[in-house]
Amino acid sequence: MTDWQTLTADLARHGYIAAPDLAMALHLSLALGRPLLIEGAAGVGKTEVARTLAAVKATELIRLQCYEGLDAAQAIYEWNYQRQLLAIRAAAEAGETGRAVEERLFSEAFLLERPLLRAIRRPVAPVLLIDEIDRADEEFEAYLLEILSDFQITVPELGTLAAVTRPMVILTSNGTRELSDALRRRCLYAHVDYPDRAAELAILAARCPGLPEQLAGQIVGFVQALRREDLDKKPGVAELLDFAAALSGLGINDLSGDPAALQAALATLLKTEADRAAVPAEVAARLAGKAA
Repeated sequence: MTDWQTLTADLARHGYIAAPDLAMALHLSLALGRPLLIEGAAGVGKTEVARTLAAVKATELIRLQCYEGLDAAQAIYEWNYQRQLLAIRAAAEAGETGRAVEERLFSEAFLLERPLLRAIRRPVAPVLLIDEIDRADEEFEAYLLEILSDFQITVPELGTLAAVTRPMVILTSNGTRELSDALRRRCLYAHVDYPDRAAELAILAARCPGLPEQLAGQIVGFVQALRREDLDKKPGVAELLDFAAALSGLGINDLSGDPAALQAALATLLKTEADRAAVPAEVAARLAGKAA
């Protein structure tokens, strides 16, 4: 078995069924020490890659959730201003002034590590997940490039803080905006789509081992048919697993057997009012009949 096949098997043992191209990209990312950028629609399991990799490597997962307006203070580091104020008051009461007080205020004791700085200072290399990088501003990408280039961070008061270990870096993007060429060049790349029928059946078998085989086939067929409907938010793998758990909890062994219960279980798959309206009972029954 090759290294990337071993990685595929390790991911599967932890419940993640990776397509061959994704497993190969992840293997190369680890072997070359390069970040991996994973793109794909919401709900296809991009974030779960990082969680599962952390479990496979038995290491910490450090997650930076990106959003519009994210800046260096929130992502890299900031100073503990409250502790600094208390220290200033204590120094004034003790009659201390001058450079010694200033140097103490801007020392490691007052530094708050945010995800990016924390990730490069761990004694054991963690998995660093930079989630939904496309939601952050282009300005933030410039901060990120310094870290991904040299794995070091410059703090003006302390100097350059070099990495203790190089984290395993995974970036995810839903494609809401185009990422910079500089960031793409820095990373290896993989695109993740919704799993095919065989892969989703394998996912159900791994995550819901007690599910009857016939019901598992119906669930996968129903959800995949539902994705072909005109929906605002197509159900992803996480919703598929919630749907399976809901059906199991309701004691349903056949999707066509209890239309009312099936309609109730759609709460796990359809997350907007418009999507619920687009799948009334008769549509759900039609899809369930085809999935049977």
